[in-house]
Amino acid sequence: LFPLAVRGSEGLYMVNGPPSFTESAAFQRDSGKNCKAVAFGKDGSLFAWCNGEKVNVVNVTRGELLHSFDLPKTVCLEFSPKNNVLATWQAYATAKDGTAGVPNLQLHDLRTGKCLKSFVQKKMQNWCPCWADDESICARNVNNEVHFFENNNFNTIANKLHLQKVSDFVLSPGAQPTKVAVYVPGSKGAPSFVRLYQYPNFGGPQSALANKSFFKADKVTMLWNKKATAVLVVASTEVDKSGASYYGEQTLHYLAASGESAVVQLPKNGPIYDVAWSPNSVEFCAVYGFMPAKATVFNLKCDPVFDFGTGPRNAAYYSPHGHILVLAGFGNLRGQMEVWDVKNYRLISKPVASDSTFFAWCPDGEHIVTATCAPRLRVSNGYKIWHYTGSVLHSHEVPSDEEMWQVFWQPFLDGVFPERAVRYQAVPSELPSAEPRPAQAYRPPALRNKPMTSSKLHEDEPPQNMKTQLGGGDKPLSKTALKNQRKHEAKKAAKQEAKADAQQGSVQVKTPQNAPQNTMLAVTTGDPEVDKKIKNLKKKLKAIEQLKEQAAAGKQLEKNQVEKIQKEAALLKELEDLELGV
Repeated sequence: LFPLAVRGSEGLYMVNGPPSFTESAAFQRDSGKNCKAVAFGKDGSLFAWCNGEKVNVVNVTRGELLHSFDLPKTVCLEFSPKNNVLATWQAYATAKDGTAGVPNLQLHDLRTGKCLKSFVQKKMQNWCPCWADDESICARNVNNEVHFFENNNFNTIANKLHLQKVSDFVLSPGAQPTKVAVYVPGSKGAPSFVRLYQYPNFGGPQSALANKSFFKADKVTMLWNKKATAVLVVASTEVDKSGASYYGEQTLHYLAASGESAVVQLPKNGPIYDVAWSPNSVEFCAVYGFMPAKATVFNLKCDPVFDFGTGPRNAAYYSPHGHILVLAGFGNLRGQMEVWDVKNYRLISKPVASDSTFFAWCPDGEHIVTATCAPRLRVSNGYKIWHYTGSVLHSHEVPSDEEMWQVFWQPFLDGVFPERAVRYQAVPSELPSAEPRPAQAYRPPALRNKPMTSSKLHEDEPPQNMKTQLGGGDKPLSKTALKNQRKHEAKKAAKQEAKADAQQGSVQVKTPQNAPQNTMLAVTTGDPEVDKKIKNLKKKLKAIEQLKEQAAAGKQLEKNQVEKIQKEAALLKELEDLELGV
């Protein structure tokens, strides 16, 4: 069983996952309508929530209440990786007389229940301290520098990382040694930069493992891969000064702990909607470009490995084992999903989860939950549990007068569930297929009895293994190869046209001898530059013809117009040379 926690106006409760989908008896439902914060421990054994009166901590497997803290205003909760510490945060408030408020970030020892330390943390953003996976190090950003504590001793600052103004930092996952990625925003014309350090070597720029500087960054998102060998940085500006995008402007950068760095070249312009590392740490997927968005898997050299073409999508989710990738379009898109086997790059299923605001893989790598939650959408709240082959195994809608705020799986440590072979056949389900009926486009009465015409604004580009290319290779063609291919096709078309003309010569009406050159059939050379020159020459010759007609009608020509007519022979020779070059 893989339990799900559900939080909403009906209270907080847990549901057993596949195959039973019944309410869990291990957790007693909290029916209060004021549950603001919930959290599981990293291994899923502990669960904490605040119901507006107290913060409660239970052992999920035993169903036993471990602690109850008197913190009714708590809005954020987080467990340390080994469940030794519970961090709680409530909104900071100054006293009525204007003096400083009480510390609002508390760290509780879960063995004794005592408060280890309290801090003042005014902003909700990045409120929680960050721990290394073994809890040997804990870090928090204080006044633009990073303070490090060791072995959960919060009374002594063991180390400080001080740069000009550290805006954000991320600790690497996995075993020691711990690495730190820090972001310093640019100011006064200087660029922003991200640097990687290995704890505790913070002795200036020379001690950095890697450094990447860039302009155009109001904020960044830093993503470590699972093996802590590289970081992806999505740098974004709030406003796109070119006016091309409502979403601002984004760039994707790559930094390796070995010192290499690069800008990831994305083949299509537009926003970067999502970037996700594969759990294997050697590939990542980016979803980017103006709609319909492109999705591409890149390797550690930032070279494209596989192009999924274009489609209505804005998110990418790798399964916990990394063998399946879901590309989806949620939020303001229709909820279409593409489920791919990434070892063979084969499409498994294309389910549709309409109006979804949330998606998460089950830790078993087989099941998925999609949900419609308030306040993003306040109608039709509920969740569905799917098998990745596209079958809906369970669907729950809350009553129309109630809301659902959050749903999430109980986590498990890596390795608990073995990777299973990928299935392509949809698993059996008692529920009907969730595919909605395609909506018929409105047709005015005058067109209803006439044949349908395609009204698509654009054609979606197919994935690279479904494209038919010259030579039949799977790799995308280079610019030079594409140019040569176009030339070859143009020559072939010209030859066939000439052949057809020769065969039909007796039937066709001959072009008069004195007809202007520009009325001849247009010949394309396959080289855009040459075509452009030919077009311009024909334009000039047409103008000369018009001037000759005016002169014949008795009109007095200007000196420059007479000079133009004199150039006719030279222009005809140039045109002939260009066309013979075909």
